[in-house]
Amino acid sequence: MKVIGLTGGIGSGKTTVSDLFSELGIQVVDADVISRQLTAKGGEALPYIREQFGDLAFTSDGSLNRDYLRQLVFQHPQKKKKLESILHPMIKQVALKQLQSSQSAYQILSVPLMRAGSFWAAVSGRILLVDCPEELQVKRVITRSRLSREQVLSIIQSQPSRSERISFADDVIENVLSKELLRERVLFLHKQYLKSQIERY
Repeated sequence: MKVIGLTGGIGSGKTTVSDLFSELGIQVVDADVISRQLTAKGGEALPYIREQFGDLAFTSDGSLNRDYLRQLVFQHPQKKKKLESILHPMIKQVALKQLQSSQSAYQILSVPLMRAGSFWAAVSGRILLVDCPEELQVKRVITRSRLSREQVLSIIQSQPSRSERISFADDVIENVLSKELLRERVLFLHKQYLKSQIERY
């Protein structure tokens, strides 16, 4: 497998970048998408979540009560770890299966909380960071969601710091300009990835 690990903080634009790689015919394996599938109505993770968090974690139609669960895990770090212990192994299993079955020239593995020495980093031949200033992250997330500024800042603080991500990355896309310039940067990296062996150096 030739895998590019794509990462970046909330609101950095990872999805926009991964969509651009997808338009170029590259398989994208997205940990967030897999997580949503596992926790959608009827998803494989729901019985385990109900067992650990009870009926309050669900709406009347059997869907996951995401607002309730989001508040719960942010207020209680131990409950966050419990939820992660359910989801993370399942996400890894599905992601590896998708990577191994891919037929594209290389794969994009999109993981928001990738850290040096992690399972995700070990799977990736190179790390591509989508980066932008923190204030721009906050503005983007507030615009697209119902979260307050304080909630967004809390999420950012719980993620790897910007400096940590930059020091860890092999390639960096500064997502601060137009979509067209972003597309040009993705195309440049795409050509590099196609002709290289995608080995970290």
